Amino acid sequence: MSKKQPSKKQPRSLGRSERRYSERKVETRETFERFLIVCEGEKTEPNYFKSFRVPKEVIDIYGEGDNTIGLVKKAIELRDKDGDYDQVWCVFDRDSFLAQDFNNALSLGKKEKIQIAYSNEAFELWYLLHYNYHDTAISRKDYSKKLTHTMGEKYEKNNPYMYEKLESRQPEAIRNAKRLLEEYDPPNPEQNNPSTTVHLLVEELNKFIRP
Repeated sequence: MSKKQPSKKQPRSLGRSERRYSERKVETRETFERFLIVCEGEKTEPNYFKSFRVPKEVIDIYGEGDNTIGLVKKAIELRDKDGDYDQVWCVFDRDSFLAQDFNNALSLGKKEKIQIAYSNEAFELWYLLHYNYHDTAISRKDYSKKLTHTMGEKYEKNNPYMYEKLESRQPEAIRNAKRLLEEYDPPNPEQNNPSTTVHLLVEELNKFIRP
């Protein structure tokens, strides 16, 4: 009497929805990039960028309390120590720093392939652009007052919830920031008040936002 041969278990084929899920997983893994973001402020800018809903492995943020060229040098140090970043950004303000320091920071960043998200004069300009287009120079001391009036509540500089408060208005802020840069021909970041390139970093981070 012959023994019954065990049947070989056929591999189960993936259904359409499972295939799509698998493909998305592969695609997501392949399109991730690692960001190093080094900020002038110790809380305001780091709080904002930490709120982006990107995977934890995508972004490293440092609030250095340094400025312009010192900040770019710190970014170089951190980048070279790790060596595994796809994009390196510095976030700083024009403020009242010497024009030479500001311009040297931009030049060093370009040389080292470090991207600069600057604001002239202050990062809060990016917040204001979520509500209205602004092409008139604003002194640093007036930003808080103007934001308080515009938002209808007291603006707290280190508020950890600014991203959530402004998220729905972000497309308008990006449009306003781009329009503002177009006003300067040729551009001179050190003198172009108001102006900002924060939206460039925001657009890059938005590519990796996940629900």
